[in-house]
Amino acid sequence: MKHPAIIIGAALSALLFGSAGSAQVMMAPGASRFDPPPPAPPPPPKITAPVVPQMDAPVSHNYAPEPRPSFSDKITGCLDQGAASGLGPNDRAAYSRTCANR
Repeated sequence: MKHPAIIIGAALSALLFGSAGSAQVMMAPGASRFDPPPPAPPPPPKITAPVVPQMDAPVSHNYAPEPRPSFSDKITGCLDQGAASGLGPNDRAAYSRTCANR
């Protein structure tokens, strides 16, 4: 072994330049190289731990009364109830008048 530097240089050049041909991009069968790239995957879902109620935490109550529905909301609800029970248009009108005034 007179020339170990030549052997080491040849081995290094084979390692460096021997893989240059494998830098080609593999495509799926039937795909064109002009096709746009596939979209990026969606972000992973955000996972948060649920809030655990504490035994010694103060209890909060809402003592405010619920707001009363408006007259038009009452009429709409009564008309829906009349239609759901199978009343005709004239019977629904009479039912909604008496229902909303209760």
